[in-house]
Amino acid sequence: MPCSLDPMTGFYRDGSCRVGPDDAGCHAICCRVTEEFLGFSKMAGNDLSTPRLEFGFPGLKSGDSWCVCAARWKEALDAGAACPVVLHATSELALRYVSRSILEEYSVDDVVT
Repeated sequence: MPCSLDPMTGFYRDGSCRVGPDDAGCHAICCRVTEEFLGFSKMAGNDLSTPRLEFGFPGLKSGDSWCVCAARWKEALDAGAACPVVLHATSELALRYVSRSILEEYSVDDVVT
């Protein structure tokens, strides 16, 4: 299921949180990013807010849907900065990092943008 088409997300930039052999970061969790999560990610070394136009990356703002690394989302959870999860667009491979019950606890209904 697609996560976001605007901005275009996914490791393969196809709109989905599809994980393949090239995706060492396991970009499996479709989430609705928040200011708190974006700040945490930036402090952890992955600035998702700043546009990187040379890579076709517009920068994210609170409310955008995005495929994030499952390990980073789990780190944010442990730090109290997890953002809502769009469960129907999250890859099952996320279960290697976080339990289904926790993902369901953070789940929100969402439509693809």
